[in-house]
Amino acid sequence: MGEIMLRLSPPDMKRFIQTEQLDAVYGGGEANVAVSLAHYGHQAYFVTKLPKHEIGQCAVNHLRRYGVNTDFIARGGDRVGIYYLEPGACMRPSKVIYDRAHSAIAEALPQDFDFDAIMKDADWFHWSGITPAISDRAAELVKLACQAAVRHGVTVSVDLNFRKKLWTSEKAQSVMKPLMQYVDVCIGNEEDAQLCLGFKPQADVNAGKTDAEGYYGIFREMAETFNFKYVASTLRESFSASHNGWKALIYDGKEFYASRRYDIMPIVDRVGGGDAFSGGLIHGLLTYQGDKKRALEFAVAASALKHTVPGDFNMVSAAEVEQLAGGDASGRVQR
Repeated sequence: MGEIMLRLSPPDMKRFIQTEQLDAVYGGGEANVAVSLAHYGHQAYFVTKLPKHEIGQCAVNHLRRYGVNTDFIARGGDRVGIYYLEPGACMRPSKVIYDRAHSAIAEALPQDFDFDAIMKDADWFHWSGITPAISDRAAELVKLACQAAVRHGVTVSVDLNFRKKLWTSEKAQSVMKPLMQYVDVCIGNEEDAQLCLGFKPQADVNAGKTDAEGYYGIFREMAETFNFKYVASTLRESFSASHNGWKALIYDGKEFYASRRYDIMPIVDRVGGGDAFSGGLIHGLLTYQGDKKRALEFAVAASALKHTVPGDFNMVSAAEVEQLAGGDASGRVQR
């Protein structure tokens, strides 16, 4: 459940002030997860609200194109949220400009959704911290959806996904902490954990230092405080916009497991990398019967591959992810 937006980007790594045209695709945190899961063979549904006009229909069609079920998308409202992405390169960072105020999902009401019908027979419900950040109405919808999921015995996961352009840390913690009572699987990086929940690991990501041991203490605290079954985090080493180190860590309340590390250079498109991790982890935990090590390696491999794919969606199959997770990173032509 979340917001799918129109993404507009300059082609050929140009800056906004250089370009005379913009490439259009659709994406958004939770929609990206749904597409990943559909690619892996799951029956994935996306819950949102979109206008009845042509741009809203384009967003619906974009999801359908990649196998996501749209039966639970409410129709109405005036606009689709937009974000402008200027892709970074080398030492120049990517930039995002939001134009999403008063979007259809931001102004949606509880009567737009029958959450008991949506959660009936579901196995898993995923949301992210972006959705409650877009409006107080959206935050209330997340709460109602989580409550319905708990009533129906559905596993609930969250990607904390703090966005400083949408809310402050103080507002985030006031909204997110109460919602954690419904969550089974918590996903987030070091910044998310600090700004959404108030937990700070001993890690300096800007200096490329993401020692997994710095996360052990806060993972234990988070699991004990909110009764999470799993806590997982990506550990991104940001050497430049074009070169990242990438690994992850998971904790099941008893043991920690750190994944293998990937050196990703050059990055084609890092947007959606965290969502690809979430989709991979959900697939792994569902498919590998709780084998957290195998699930984590699948998730990290999936998100590493996303860095090679333009657009928000991770256009890879489970077989391709398993090949990389198995150690084949050669990139040799498949004939």
